[in-house]
Amino acid sequence: MTDADRPPLPIVVLISGRGSNLDAILDAIDTGELPVEVRAVISNRPDARGLQRPALQGIRTIVIDHACQRDRAAFDRTLQATIDTLEPELLVLAGFMRILTPDFVEHYQGRMLNVHPSLLPEFPGLHTHRRAIEAGCKEHGASIHFVTEETDGGPVVLQARVPVYADDTPDSLAARVLEQEHRIFPLAIKWFAERRLALDARGRVLFDGQPLRHPKVLTADTAEPC
Repeated sequence: MTDADRPPLPIVVLISGRGSNLDAILDAIDTGELPVEVRAVISNRPDARGLQRPALQGIRTIVIDHACQRDRAAFDRTLQATIDTLEPELLVLAGFMRILTPDFVEHYQGRMLNVHPSLLPEFPGLHTHRRAIEAGCKEHGASIHFVTEETDGGPVVLQARVPVYADDTPDSLAARVLEQEHRIFPLAIKWFAERRLALDARGRVLFDGQPLRHPKVLTADTAEPC
């Protein structure tokens, strides 16, 4: 089957907030650059601003409020049951601010991509931009990685790098990094949809059928990753 004959990849997008990476994904779909079908956008927060655009575009939106669940495991079971009815081939974590349980991660092993605002393995977790400035980093960026049980610890697929300037604040640096997130997330999803990107049974990233020994890298000045 050629790429032209292959149907769009069914995906589900998980969000918690404003959904700017979701917007980048929807933009790429609208322009024909990204061969995917969004089966649903799911949020753990009923007030997530990112639910507005997909709802206007006729994409199914679902809220599973974590505050209404008994505990983390109960939330993940409800989330998993909901996702499975949608039959996606890929879960896209686009600003989904929940730590997922091992059972959930194992269920979707090799089928979850996450975006993180740092050059992993540097600065997993929160407040990455402030931490990068405080550490005196000359370079910062964003990473796309497969999700594993280790928070922000899954194998990295693609990164974008930006300089850190002497007068940067966490907000100014965050804005520069976010622009790059919007470039690399649709690209990584496209690779997965085109069957160029996969995670094998040994937990290795495969790109075009070969082990990816180092993440692909984009800079603000380059159009193609190297």
